[in-house]
Amino acid sequence: MAKPIVTGIMSYGMSGRIFHAPFVSGHPGFELKAITERSKKTAAERYPDIISYNSNDELLADDEIELAIVNTPNNTHYELAKQALNAGKHVLIEKPAAANIAEVQELFDLGRKQNKQVFIYQNRRWDSDFLSIKQVIESGKLGQLSEVTFRFDRFKPLISPKVFKETAATPASGLVFDLGPHLLDQIISLFGKPQSFTKTTGKYRPGSEVDDYFFFHLKYPNQLNVFAASNLMAVQPLPSFVLQGTTGTYIKDRVDPQEIQLDKNMLPTDAQYGIESEGVEGKLFTMNADGTKNIESIPSLKGDYMGLFEAVYQSIRNGKLYPITEEHILIQMDLLQG
Repeated sequence: MAKPIVTGIMSYGMSGRIFHAPFVSGHPGFELKAITERSKKTAAERYPDIISYNSNDELLADDEIELAIVNTPNNTHYELAKQALNAGKHVLIEKPAAANIAEVQELFDLGRKQNKQVFIYQNRRWDSDFLSIKQVIESGKLGQLSEVTFRFDRFKPLISPKVFKETAATPASGLVFDLGPHLLDQIISLFGKPQSFTKTTGKYRPGSEVDDYFFFHLKYPNQLNVFAASNLMAVQPLPSFVLQGTTGTYIKDRVDPQEIQLDKNMLPTDAQYGIESEGVEGKLFTMNADGTKNIESIPSLKGDYMGLFEAVYQSIRNGKLYPITEEHILIQMDLLQG
């Protein structure tokens, strides 16, 4: 294998601890060298050889670091990614890539100018439940799709202490920019750019400055209607994935186990990592020739966010196309802004 990609992570909050450090440290193609920790110094408890920098300026001044992971608050992604690119680093940027199309386009253009790559972190393409959706669509058992609904519901009536998500004056705040990128990226990866779309947002939590509800209606060729919705006041969440076709219906809950497993310090190399519990399989409904309904349980494939880091590695070291393309991110940003 080629020389490992020396990597620095710009924050060790939930994102750094759960979604980045375990994979950078666990992939043989990466070397986790440094993490920025402005106050609490806890990363060394799990990564004893880590360098803990006090600021991202210090991390970016480290000439050995080849890849910088920008996993800081949403409103800082653009400036820090630009700073990292100008420091000669590749960047892996947490969603949302930035606050608007102009910023995103500038980052991709700057990457080309600096001969560095700009990767956007869209881990939900490697969720077990989403892989199940892809598998069922590709099987052809649904026939021609007419309606697809992706939801991400939660019950969180209290305002989050994360000010950058809850303040209207802060760029890229609100639910659209928080959970919207997850749903929209999954949809774009399956169906591409919609022919047209409408977006509805609302504020339902007491005292909320930002949207805590959204609903997208995306129209595609062949009369395909795709809906993406999220609600922070959903006492009883609706099914997360509902696909209607001319020959079948598929219903699946959002049950990917990876975040919970990682939060409990399960390693991505554990045999049970990414495997859903029994009893949460998706249900495929089709009609038999005699007019009776057939119900089939569809076990999900193993979820594994390591696939994203493998894609980053292959792109940097072997020039392979990163699956979350610039075009995909620009389509997503147009929908988020719309």
